[in-house]
Amino acid sequence: MMGERTVAQDGLFYSFSLERHVPPDHLLRSIDRFVDLSDIREHLRPFYSETGRPSIDPELMIRMLIIGYCMGIRSERRLCDEVHLNLAYRWFCRLGLEGDVPDHSTFSKNQHGRFRDSDLLRQLFEMTVARCIAHGLVGGEGFAVDASLIRADVQRQRSVPGGQGLPPEAVGRAVAEYLDVLDDAAFGGATPVTPKRINLTDPASRWTAATREAAFYAYSTNYLIDLDHAVIVDVEATTSVRQAEVTAQRRMIERTQERFGIWPERLVADTAYGSAPNLAWLVEEMSIEPHIPVFDKSARNDGSFERADFVYDHEDDSYTCPGGNRLRRSNRNFSTPRKGVDKDGSIRYRARQQDCQSCALRQQCTPNMPARKVTRSIHEGARDLARDIATTDAYLVSRRQRKKVEMLFAHLKRILKLDRLRLRGPNSARDEFHLAAAAQNLRKMAKIIPMARPALA
Repeated sequence: MMGERTVAQDGLFYSFSLERHVPPDHLLRSIDRFVDLSDIREHLRPFYSETGRPSIDPELMIRMLIIGYCMGIRSERRLCDEVHLNLAYRWFCRLGLEGDVPDHSTFSKNQHGRFRDSDLLRQLFEMTVARCIAHGLVGGEGFAVDASLIRADVQRQRSVPGGQGLPPEAVGRAVAEYLDVLDDAAFGGATPVTPKRINLTDPASRWTAATREAAFYAYSTNYLIDLDHAVIVDVEATTSVRQAEVTAQRRMIERTQERFGIWPERLVADTAYGSAPNLAWLVEEMSIEPHIPVFDKSARNDGSFERADFVYDHEDDSYTCPGGNRLRRSNRNFSTPRKGVDKDGSIRYRARQQDCQSCALRQQCTPNMPARKVTRSIHEGARDLARDIATTDAYLVSRRQRKKVEMLFAHLKRILKLDRLRLRGPNSARDEFHLAAAAQNLRKMAKIIPMARPALA
């Protein structure tokens, strides 16, 4: 016999609990343990007027943003729809069944205004770092640093050659932010090299061909992570050039020491961070072991002797070539001693011309020059230390551990869907990177730290 659903008369009263309908193992239930926004109103109070209509609760907006970045919901319009329909999202936002979801335009107004002026999103990220430290997820002994390209929300066609500069008709919030960061070492001041092209919509984004894909405009998100559990201890937005990424590394290390009192013993990174000045900064100023490949262009592909074939004598401050001759800073005696240091921080050691002319190894050493020259950085001591570390077993372990930061970038782009920015301008890129890093730390804690089992009735 075929059954028929009986349409019951609507009841006069209902008893419904969101708490009962959110599964115990739901990700947001686990994340909620680590979200403490009790101080947010006091933090934002100076940025609100004392008169007028009550605003949307800032805690509600922050909780909605956490949902969006943790769940990979990139559109604020879609985020509002999802929070309206999803019971777990309503529970996390403390909305209940009848709470109103704010309009999507409210997020833009607050992110470009109060949230940015108060540096609230930076505070939110640092709150997650503090919680990770409190739960013992940050060892503080070894850090890793790296950068990843994130596409800017621009069209490639709306651009001009870099040599022309920004035309007067280019206006907007992103253009104003670009003009503000022209002298910032993380953006316009990172390098004197003129970019190949400048985008009219978001001029601070950088035209880059660093990947196998066609060239595109991008920002770089820079992560400084602790190697114990791959917790992100700092994040920085920069333009997509190597000099800016090295600057971001310094800022993140100094800021982590200032905010959390963490002083790592070693730093793991790739060759982009292996320049002589950066290695010297790590070794001589910060007392951090650089587990970093040395950035070195002294190798030759024509079969002639490389710089590594010359032996340096610290006491005599000279090099000995394979033929047994000496290379010195100067082969003449000057009444006024000369420093002999180039603008790039290199010292040139020269052999005597008569030594090279009579040397049997001349064709293998300097076939096209009358005398051989060898350059040595003023920071060669730090470079030598990095080379010595590269021969140890600990360095091999560090090479494997460095993959943790690359895995975080893969998670950022594939799971959290942040392979392209939604907002424009350097400040907006910074906001998105802070929110994404906070979401990754929250998901990390939710995964590692088990929830307490409910008490049996």
